[in-house]
Amino acid sequence: MSRAVDHPGPRVGPVRRTIGRAWLKAFGWTIADEIPVAKKAVFVAAPHTSNWDLPFTLAIAWSLGMDISWAGKTSIFKPPFGRLMKALGGVPIDRSKRGNQVDSIADAIKNADRLYLVIAPSGTRSKRDHWKSGFYRIAQAADVPMMMGFLDYSKKRGGLAFTMHPSGDIAKDMQTIRSFYENVRGKFPERESTPRLREEEESKS
Repeated sequence: MSRAVDHPGPRVGPVRRTIGRAWLKAFGWTIADEIPVAKKAVFVAAPHTSNWDLPFTLAIAWSLGMDISWAGKTSIFKPPFGRLMKALGGVPIDRSKRGNQVDSIADAIKNADRLYLVIAPSGTRSKRDHWKSGFYRIAQAADVPMMMGFLDYSKKRGGLAFTMHPSGDIAKDMQTIRSFYENVRGKFPERESTPRLREEEESKS
């Protein structure tokens, strides 16, 4: 882990790095220590099947020296844990309000000097037939890469797999993403959502 802070993005201090490593050691997890090469990126978090995903994602990011921000539904930011969630990098998103949230989030990334924004494309811990395309469209609009993060509970291993820029060819990019996540198992495999976008089917029609 000597490379823990050898990246250009937002960094955590030694206390959180120590907490992250202690958490992973306590649960017997190992980490794929690929280091980000960009100052700003959309961090894809998958599979998302459990509330345990958040602490493990934070532990892995902190172990790698990464200070991440993550988008969550407004309900989890209410008392008594709202302040804690924000302190841990949470950004409340009100999904009930209409408007172009993609552009708003993309603008926030553009205006930041350094930012790693975590998005769970499934949008829920329950099984869905499609991922939400927001992560892809935000990366496109902000002109930043997508970092493929993963939590494989079957191997007790997590980290970053690879980084890619959205090419605009959604079907091709998603096939690459699907190929990687095919053998990654969440805490509850029966809840895993298919890494497929509705836009892929629309492009074929």
